[in-house]
Amino acid sequence: MAPAAADIEDEIKDEKNPPPLDEDDIALLKTYGLGPYSTSIKKTEKEIKEMAKKINDLCGIKESDTGLAAPSQWDLVSDKQMMQEEQPLQVARCTKIISPNTEDAKYVINVKQIAKFVVGLGDKVSPTDIEEGMRVGVDRNKYQIQIPLPPKIDPSVTMMTVEEKPDVTYNDVGGCKEQIEKMREVVELPMLHPEKFVKLGIDPPKGVLCYGPPGTGKTLLARAVANRTDACFIRVIGSELVQKYVGEGARMVRELFQMARSKKACIVFFDEVDAIGGARFDDGVGGDNEVQRTMLEIVNQLDGFDARGNIKVLMATNRPDTLDPALLRPGRLDRKVEFGLPDLESRTQIFKIHTRTMNCERDIRFELLSRLCPNSTGADIRSVCTEAGMYAIRARRKTVTEKDFLDAVNKVIKGYQKFSATPKYMVYN
Repeated sequence: MAPAAADIEDEIKDEKNPPPLDEDDIALLKTYGLGPYSTSIKKTEKEIKEMAKKINDLCGIKESDTGLAAPSQWDLVSDKQMMQEEQPLQVARCTKIISPNTEDAKYVINVKQIAKFVVGLGDKVSPTDIEEGMRVGVDRNKYQIQIPLPPKIDPSVTMMTVEEKPDVTYNDVGGCKEQIEKMREVVELPMLHPEKFVKLGIDPPKGVLCYGPPGTGKTLLARAVANRTDACFIRVIGSELVQKYVGEGARMVRELFQMARSKKACIVFFDEVDAIGGARFDDGVGGDNEVQRTMLEIVNQLDGFDARGNIKVLMATNRPDTLDPALLRPGRLDRKVEFGLPDLESRTQIFKIHTRTMNCERDIRFELLSRLCPNSTGADIRSVCTEAGMYAIRARRKTVTEKDFLDAVNKVIKGYQKFSATPKYMVYN
């Protein structure tokens, strides 16, 4: 064979089995057709893709956790239309659960003035949300339970809760050392040191009745208690519970205690409780029946069938003799605290409390003033201080002198003697 033919044959073999590319060749091939910024653009595109995926994941997390989609995904128009087309729910009460904690649990609901139905759950409710006796929202077609509702509490009852703490402290209550001690034992000790009662094996006292003539500081002490405790403080004036229609007052009392039970610790203060707590009697006309029903509901709530929970009850009145004995028995109101007339030392202390913020001259003899105000209450002494200030204003002075106080004592204590309620109410207390 000629040498030329052999060379051609080798070349054909080489073409069929080309030598493998090394790294330099591969790098060279990769640069083919690339612009100056191609790699950085590709890198940026990849980063953008990753970031978009991350954002979508986070949006999904937010939506599943909080129910809020990103604002860019909102469709307000269709949402509005959907809400308008949705029928309003009806309020019903779930009276019984048939075969609870199973797959085919059914619920007996009572729609007021319509009927009772056995229904299932809607898509948006889980079986753990629904309990016996709770209010629920049901749709109008199949009466399926769509939403659990909170217990119904009258707004007028909710308004009785004292939101802002009063600015009265125990230091502003003059001359009631014993009364403050008794009150703190009942209200503060069980809340701050419950273990003391557990060790002894006794239940703490549940209620206090404060009684005494007007102006001796019953409501003032309740305000100081409200200031001291972190517990929810509900203040009810007796006459608020006297309603026009039959059963309304009793319903308000029930809702009041229901609201109190829902709190961790609660103090309920009934002021002027003689408006509803009067002894039962039959006047032949039946005019007082509704008030008596309200009082019986209070009696039942204080120590009835249901446990009272961590609720302390304070009551204040200046006519304890008119109260019903059933209301006063131990177990309902364990403590009766008498607010009597302040003695000489207490009157001096009350004078000092009321003149604390006043512009007075230096050496005023408060003990002498206290001696000149026998049988007077804290309210009378406050009135004396105000009148002394008025005398100073009349004489265009900037400080109150002892003479102003003496004139005020003459005017308030001696002059207004015929208006004083103290002797009249001392008969009842």
